[in-house]
Amino acid sequence: MEPIILAYIGIGLMIGLAGIGSAYGVTITGNAAVGALKKNSDAFGNYMVLSALPGTQGLYGFLGYFLLAKHLVLEITMFQAAAIFGAGLALGSVGLLSAIRQGQICANGIAGIGAGYDVFGKTLILAVFPELYAIVALAATFMIGGTL
Repeated sequence: MEPIILAYIGIGLMIGLAGIGSAYGVTITGNAAVGALKKNSDAFGNYMVLSALPGTQGLYGFLGYFLLAKHLVLEITMFQAAAIFGAGLALGSVGLLSAIRQGQICANGIAGIGAGYDVFGKTLILAVFPELYAIVALAATFMIGGTL
């Protein structure tokens, strides 16, 4: 296999897996928001913010491409390609799982707000925890790119 192909597979996994996770996470929160709107339509702004949070992991996957794009040249070595593949697999996997789990946290917060509880701020705080791991994976991708 040509090294450039391995590198592009890693890029594809990074963008694809993180994007799938975000799509799944925002679907979870969107479904919860639609249900909560039936009970409390005045809190739509809070629902929208919480519904958007799992979408950031897909953006991190996309940003990872820009961090590594300068290394995607025909003369890439197998070491560089393996590093890009590994970074892509790591960021994609972490993005996939953290977006889904963050969506579940936010969906619970949306249900609570819909039921009349004042849990928006607390839900935001709890939703940050899965997000941190996606940020760590993006930072690792940045550091891997810096060593190539």
